Amino acid sequence: QVPLVESGGGSVQAGGSLTLSCTASGRTYSTYGMGWFRQAPGKEREFVAAIGWISGSPYFADSVKGRFTISRDKAKNTVYLLMNSLNAEDTAVYYCADNGGRTKSSPDNERYYEYWGQGTQVTVSS
Repeated sequence: QVPLVESGGGSVQAGGSLTLSCTASGRTYSTYGMGWFRQAPGKEREFVAAIGWISGSPYFADSVKGRFTISRDKAKNTVYLLMNSLNAEDTAVYYCADNGGRTKSSPDNERYYEYWGQGTQVTVSS
């Protein structure tokens, strides 16, 4: 099990910004990418964003396009999620995920990911 260490969650007012980070500590395998999912109270976990580890190609859910940016630092095995123009609907627990070399499914699907972080809470107040 590779620990994914998340940080950067917290509380912010609507219209504000937060940056989440996730580091795959001690990674010794190849990965095709990392991603972020979120789960709001009473809802299923949903895809937010992902990034190809080699290409750097980003993928976004429609609900966050134009507001969120994803990037990665390969040397640090870290992925970042910059969240701008936050609104109450963005309130959720955000989970980092690491592909871990899986070849099934696609970056917007949970089955694409082998490893998961513990989650970090993001609360947006209006």
